[in-house]
Amino acid sequence: MITEATLKDTKCYHCGAEIKQTTYKFDEKVFCCAGCESVYQVLSAGNLCDYYAYNSTPGKTQKVNQQQYAFLDEEFIIKDLVDYRDDTITKITLYIPSIHCSSCIWLLEHLYKLNQGILHSRIDFLKKQVAVTFKHGEVSLRQVVELMVSVGYEPLISLQDVVKEKQSSVNRDLIKRIAVAGLCMGNVMLFSFPEYFGLSAFEEQYKTLFGYLNLAFAVPATLYCSREFFESAWSGLKNKLVNLDAPLALIIAVLFIRTVFEILTHTGAGFSDTLTGLIFLLLMGRWVKQRSYYHLSFERDYRSYFPVAVSVIKNGKEKVQAVADLVVTDRMLIHNNEITPADAILMKTEAFFDFSFVTGESEPVKKVAGEVVYAGGRLIGAAAELEVIKPVSQSYLTSLWNNETFSKSTIEENFNDTIAKYFSLVSFVIAFAAAGYWLYANDSSKAWAAFTAVLIVACPCVLSLSTPFTLSALLGVFDKNQFYLKNTDVVEKLAKIDTTVFDKTGTITGTNGISLTGELNDLDKIYVASVAHNSLHPLSREIVKFLNPDSFLPVREFEEKPGNGIAGFVNNTEIRLGSHAFVNTSGDYSVDSSVVYVEIDGTYKGYFTVGQQWREGLYGLFYGLRKLTDLHLLSGDTDQDKHTLYHIFPYPDQMHFQQSPHEKLEYIKDLQSQNKHVMMLGDGLNDAGALKQSDLGIAVTDNINNFSPACDAIIQGEAMVKLPRFIRLAKKAMMTIKLSFVISASYNLVGVYFAVQGTLSPLTAAVLMPLSTITIIAFTSVCTRYFSGQLKLRKA
Repeated sequence: MITEATLKDTKCYHCGAEIKQTTYKFDEKVFCCAGCESVYQVLSAGNLCDYYAYNSTPGKTQKVNQQQYAFLDEEFIIKDLVDYRDDTITKITLYIPSIHCSSCIWLLEHLYKLNQGILHSRIDFLKKQVAVTFKHGEVSLRQVVELMVSVGYEPLISLQDVVKEKQSSVNRDLIKRIAVAGLCMGNVMLFSFPEYFGLSAFEEQYKTLFGYLNLAFAVPATLYCSREFFESAWSGLKNKLVNLDAPLALIIAVLFIRTVFEILTHTGAGFSDTLTGLIFLLLMGRWVKQRSYYHLSFERDYRSYFPVAVSVIKNGKEKVQAVADLVVTDRMLIHNNEITPADAILMKTEAFFDFSFVTGESEPVKKVAGEVVYAGGRLIGAAAELEVIKPVSQSYLTSLWNNETFSKSTIEENFNDTIAKYFSLVSFVIAFAAAGYWLYANDSSKAWAAFTAVLIVACPCVLSLSTPFTLSALLGVFDKNQFYLKNTDVVEKLAKIDTTVFDKTGTITGTNGISLTGELNDLDKIYVASVAHNSLHPLSREIVKFLNPDSFLPVREFEEKPGNGIAGFVNNTEIRLGSHAFVNTSGDYSVDSSVVYVEIDGTYKGYFTVGQQWREGLYGLFYGLRKLTDLHLLSGDTDQDKHTLYHIFPYPDQMHFQQSPHEKLEYIKDLQSQNKHVMMLGDGLNDAGALKQSDLGIAVTDNINNFSPACDAIIQGEAMVKLPRFIRLAKKAMMTIKLSFVISASYNLVGVYFAVQGTLSPLTAAVLMPLSTITIIAFTSVCTRYFSGQLKLRKA
């Protein structure tokens, strides 16, 4: 029973605030205000009280002003804020400054339990943003926001692209902590110089003063600057996981406790110099890791990371324009299977869009003239004109490529995670073993000294530094050489590749001239060009260029069968373009080159012969790759180019033609069943299944919209010849990271030899630990630049 007596100096169950007078009571728990009580009631009703297990004082609760978010009921505002909206669901990304710990993540990812209209929510901790998907028929955007505010997480809402703006900015809190840690470290080192060089009798009187000053600087460094290490370690331990921050937090705690003990008892100078230096270097490593993350998330200049273009109509003519240059009111022409890069309004007739890129649902959605088509929709059918109503969003395009729907089904543990587990455990074992030995020998002072020293010199901070420093430099090199990776794991996948599979058309070939065999009158040519104009396939685009009509006619019932052909109706006339099997050729058959047959209203009219132009440097590409991987070729075309490829492809028996998209997919699966690490290169149009199935899918692009959710990387066609060098650089980068551990281990072995004896002085620890870290930073940076130069790749 709660009484007034028990309320004295009681803490609020929700936010931890002190309660000295009458309070709010519910479920045998006390609260400081109605807001905290209401949040607890909401969590209790949703069976979410496990939230308090993640944080004993989850944070402040805000009362919701009933009129504060009334503007979110306005339809024109909602349209400007949401990422996607259809008849049932709405997707929106909100920036939440108050996200700071695991309890925030836990609660915000369980919003669906608080309101059944919310389908799911996903947190990006580094960017402090939450992507929420909800049924707007059951819960409004205003209600979603008010729910988040009621549980203490108020989003920052602006009609500007807040998420994009915040992502590109530096984490100011981290910068502040680095600045404070650097200030503390510099002053501690200054006050420690007399100790380093030996105190004279005259200076001895200042020893105590300097000790207290050092302690004064160690306190903010420990309690403020290193807070995240303790929060992360505690979160991991609660989930029965010893993460990389656990030994770091223990080292910091032990150094601080021992420093306080020695200075207050006047038994030593403490470890303030080592402590502040360690915290500063670790925070710098975290900053570099964050910058590396943003680099991988394409935050510097997304125009260079998405080498895609879109067709726009200006002055009645169609031309290709970079996606980044799109502005409001631009008129886009989106072709079949092309992705809409910006929110736009459909201008003509009707069209079907596949929004699985956004929602995961593959059912095509019908749009009519005047309706909004959200970025990320893939057009199914005849080409459509759309007018841009919102600029291209950097953050949104990035999130689409990283959509979980298109993630690989298997998650491999990376090298850093694998080593971290064992490194941390070994550090603990050695430290406790050394302490136990000296306690058994009845020398408690040496036990304490040995335990502390081992944790200092065996500090796994190199694990948190070597990988981001190496990858940061490596990704800069790839960027400069027109090779764009999806995330950090792709580097390790690239280093493991032992099998490479190529598509042919649009990947290793271009076009070199086109001719027409047969007769087409002027109207036939307009009809054929109008149908071909709806397709992104390289052969279709060449046909349009060859026929070059003054205008295009509307096409109905357009369909494109990958690997076969395209068909549609123009003025009630059926046009079919494609392979010998797709078109009624009346026995006429050519095998000279890539051929596109033409059928008009069931009558065979002839065929287009498209000359093949192999990419420049193709022989060098195959020659370089055969030294690193096993090579395979899968083509949907006929085998008329087989004899030409005999002279340049190293393994003729591993060339396969007339392969359907499904057969390509099964071929990849068969290679993987043989424990092969497969890299697939395709144009991203007919190879989406194979690209997704492969261990590393690379979309090859030239000047068309080739932004595929299935690929792990995008490479410019002209840069493909550098692929063997990219693989070698990835292998050398992984070797560099591993060598950095060897170097660090060498330092640690020397240090541990003295540490277990309990004879390591603060000066030695202060020099040895940073020296190891600085050596690793210099080593990884120099190696990456050296290997890039050795492989003749442009440096970042």
